Amino acid sequence: MRKYSILMSVYYKEKPMWLRESIESMLSQTVKAEEFFIVKDGPLTDELDEVIDEYVKSYPELFTILALKKNMGLGPALAEGVKKCRNEIIIRMDSDDYSVPERCEKLLRELDKHPECGIIGSYEAEFSDDMNSPVAIHKVPETSEQIHAFMSRRCALLHPTVLYKKSVIINCGNYHDVRLYEDYDLFMRVVLEHNVKCYNIQENLYYIRINDAFFERRGGISYMKTAVGFKWRQHRKGYMSLGDFMVSAGGQAAVCLLPNKMRKWVYLNFLR
Repeated sequence: MRKYSILMSVYYKEKPMWLRESIESMLSQTVKAEEFFIVKDGPLTDELDEVIDEYVKSYPELFTILALKKNMGLGPALAEGVKKCRNEIIIRMDSDDYSVPERCEKLLRELDKHPECGIIGSYEAEFSDDMNSPVAIHKVPETSEQIHAFMSRRCALLHPTVLYKKSVIINCGNYHDVRLYEDYDLFMRVVLEHNVKCYNIQENLYYIRINDAFFERRGGISYMKTAVGFKWRQHRKGYMSLGDFMVSAGGQAAVCLLPNKMRKWVYLNFLR
């Protein structure tokens, strides 16, 4: 099958045990990567460095490490990684999540079925303590037409689940430094501005960790201002109609202002 690079960004707040589990899940793929590219987004803890150094020593030809001098944020860190990955096909992975063993094989096979697509994604399962007992399955539209229609109100591609073509991401401007919305910003440009075809596998291939802090980060006045400001800028660019902006930003603003328990309930029961 096609050669591919795994792209992961790590910063100092990650837990070493979760980083190890994430890396192991990608090393256990049924179709192996040709490159595992890790961006150190600023100085890491000694424990995180030890985990990465252990894998570099064990797999010297597989791992490529880019160490940034200071913490740049996810968007800029991944932008550097995209430019320097040595393969056209890049598969994303977050440093505290888990991929099922067949994930990369299924993404690659789907790309063979849809060679016109620039991005292939999937569902993701959200879990707290036990992956075997997920609290929600985050579902997204399947076809390129459905993704295009959905994108004007909510992001229709789940960032850590995706395979994308390096040339497509660079041609669409790569990641920008957009706090909290680096993925949505990029995918809007890919789908709505450049009309790149995409596809989502209607199956969970990815497990993402969530807890109460996950929902707390998505609430409050500051988060609300960031969300509404981002969506207003997307409206001004023509990616959202005024009606789409009012529905999307208004709904998110209301959810941001809810108490955390209610916000968690809304996410798990209505936004998944």
